[in-house]
Amino acid sequence: MSLAAEQLNRPSLAARIFYALPIIGFVARDIGRDVNMVFYVLLILTTIMVFAIKIWGIAALVVTYVALVPLIFALLIWITIP
Repeated sequence: MSLAAEQLNRPSLAARIFYALPIIGFVARDIGRDVNMVFYVLLILTTIMVFAIKIWGIAALVVTYVALVPLIFALLIWITIP
């Protein structure tokens, strides 16, 4: 394999830093290999949310919703752009 072909297959610096993150990088690499991994991640997040509500009550739900406000706000702006 030539040097040019090796450089084309090499991920960018941002991708290497993202994949180097402890938990997020591992999950991102797995999703890159198998798209069905997304459903396992959603199941894990749902389970964590149920346990958090069981332990801390409604406060866990409120904190989660407050943390998701910027994401929902960005989503609403994104879907209203013509």
